[in-house]
Amino acid sequence: MSQTPETEEEAPEPANLRFLRVLVTILTAVMIAGLLAIVAVIVISYRNARAPLPEAITLPDGSTATAYTQGSDWYAVVTEADEILIFDRASGELRQTLRIETAE
Repeated sequence: MSQTPETEEEAPEPANLRFLRVLVTILTAVMIAGLLAIVAVIVISYRNARAPLPEAITLPDGSTATAYTQGSDWYAVVTEADEILIFDRASGELRQTLRIETAE
């Protein structure tokens, strides 16, 4: 008769194998938590980085907007007449008008 167990279920698990299994489980949990923390930091910083849109933009008569962009203290509207209208964010006043010239 042999002293070795007949099936693997009866064999005791070596201590170093048990330690490695626990270590891998802990490292997996830490890695998942770290990844979630990085995603949370990115989402929070993205939300805080955006400037709010103005409630209303008053364009000069006859102007039709085709595009919009914004900076920290200004926003700009591109019109169908190939002009860029730059407005002050705080007051809503027109700061500057730039004419776009087409190269032919």
